[in-house]
Amino acid sequence: MTAARYRDFTFGVTRAVKTERNGHTYLQAEQPLQTYPPRITDRLQHWAATAPDRLWIARRVAGGDGWHAITYGQAWQQARSIGQALLNRGLGAEKPVVILSENSLNHALLALGCLMVGVPYCSVSPAYSLMSQTHDKLRHVLATLTPGLVYASDWARYGQAIEAALAPGTEVATDLVAARASNLWATTGFDSFLATSATTDVDTALQATGADTIAKFLFTSGSTKLPKAVINTHGMWCANQQQIIQSMPALAHEPVLVDWLPWNHTFGGNHNFGLVLYNGGSLYIDDGKPTPALMHETLRNLREVAPTAYFNVPTGFEAIAQAMKTDAVLRKNLLSRVKLFFYAGAALAQPVWDSLFDSQEREIGQRVVMGTGLGMTESGPYGLFVTHPGVKAGDLGLPTPGLQLKLVRTDGKTEVRYRGPNVTPGYWRNEDATTEAFDEEGFFCTGDAVQWIDETDIHQGLKFDGRIAEDFKLATGTFVSVGPLRAKIIAAGAPYVQDVVLTGINLHEVGALIFPTQSVRALANLPADAPLQQMLQSAAVQAHFQQLLNTLANSATGSASRIARAHLMHQPPNIDQGEVTDKGSINQRAVLQHRADLVQLLHSGGLPFTLQPQSPALLQPGDTP
Repeated sequence: MTAARYRDFTFGVTRAVKTERNGHTYLQAEQPLQTYPPRITDRLQHWAATAPDRLWIARRVAGGDGWHAITYGQAWQQARSIGQALLNRGLGAEKPVVILSENSLNHALLALGCLMVGVPYCSVSPAYSLMSQTHDKLRHVLATLTPGLVYASDWARYGQAIEAALAPGTEVATDLVAARASNLWATTGFDSFLATSATTDVDTALQATGADTIAKFLFTSGSTKLPKAVINTHGMWCANQQQIIQSMPALAHEPVLVDWLPWNHTFGGNHNFGLVLYNGGSLYIDDGKPTPALMHETLRNLREVAPTAYFNVPTGFEAIAQAMKTDAVLRKNLLSRVKLFFYAGAALAQPVWDSLFDSQEREIGQRVVMGTGLGMTESGPYGLFVTHPGVKAGDLGLPTPGLQLKLVRTDGKTEVRYRGPNVTPGYWRNEDATTEAFDEEGFFCTGDAVQWIDETDIHQGLKFDGRIAEDFKLATGTFVSVGPLRAKIIAAGAPYVQDVVLTGINLHEVGALIFPTQSVRALANLPADAPLQQMLQSAAVQAHFQQLLNTLANSATGSASRIARAHLMHQPPNIDQGEVTDKGSINQRAVLQHRADLVQLLHSGGLPFTLQPQSPALLQPGDTP
């Protein structure tokens, strides 16, 4: 397909300044960062005064076709009432607010009330309450923050987790106070917060906040260790929002979003929630999700509400691309005024990209710019953004204004590090982790590896080159924790499994290349001198490892811990190619690099003797980012 003209979209950063110092490369946007307000509430106050009747946020009526909506004027007044209720309770950084809820109107209003009076809040992943059997991560979150108030949208759903993890005596606010609520916790209806009369104490508290005031805590994913509480200040959030609109100027004018991305994650909770608030836009909460069970709701909403920009993870765009092939109403409404598609969380497969472009050209005769970049919880999250519409999968682009990058060679790759006003000051109540995260120049060490898109033209920027560590993401944005999963397979497969390399980077499933021990020969019922490959392909060996895969699948808790396909390797890891270290341990990255063709065949179904678990795939809501 020949290149089509793109719908008008201006890229704010197209040139960079590169310097070399002390053996490292430093990169920053040629464009300086413009001034920005010290507090995110300054923007709320501005829109409440200048556009009080404009829709700020809406959520579909449960089981109906209409929308519950809140305007900017209403949001300002209700946030003041909530802020007064929080002040009455003496809450603050040492006794913040913890939110146990999916995205909702009350969730949003409570966040504004906290911001209004300088009380930090933390939106916690619902999976920690609703999917976990042990509630260990929720217990860790609560122990780290020591909240003075916990909001649970529905005691019937969150009560079990509260009873398991929350210290007795802590006040719990809920939308629905169920009869099972225990006397060990003081339960309060959320309506009482909205009914509180605001006093001048709210104005005094608001004026006392500033750029260094903590706005919220966002927890890291905790793939290999317990999650860490990332401090997000008002100034950090505002700086990042200013950076976003300088990189993507089209989003500075009343953006309209239809968005499911969870607010406990920086993509939904900082980038998108903040984008609407900062620029006087409107946010329609999408109760759908890119899963087979919930994608229909997302498609329903996109047929009805036309966004001006659309954000999703690759699996969401894959479902939308498939639907647009035959859904004329979806194509017409979604493409009617959207200026940008933007994905993050993992790489977007090129065939999905091409399918989206094909539908766009058929419907509007143009392509919609597909944007992407790089960021993380600790950077607010926005860090890098592509510089032109001809972007390819894996491209990241240039740093946003005000953010300086430091490129450091490490372990054969180039790590990108951040320093700027959008970077967190550290982790709450974790000085050791904070010290470890920053280098001697004050740059945050991301662990992300990058390469130049074109070494002869720095203005094209950078492309992604994986993680310095072994952990990787699936197409959903879900982290796969390599070390523990690999150890689990080796233990379950003893004494026949020597080592395992996990595959599936930016794909939908985790795969495994299994390196067997010599003991496997005893399973084959073949002559001792038979080639290893022949033994591994014998019916007895295949049956044994099939049972192993079934057992592992039955104990999996989601896509990141489920081995969906595996292959027995007859060629051992090659020490000369760095596939095995001097200590004898496997080098995951080197094996994936040197056996990339084999990995592709494994996941495309073209590799003979591929094993797959004989059990249904597990669907886990917590798999989404």
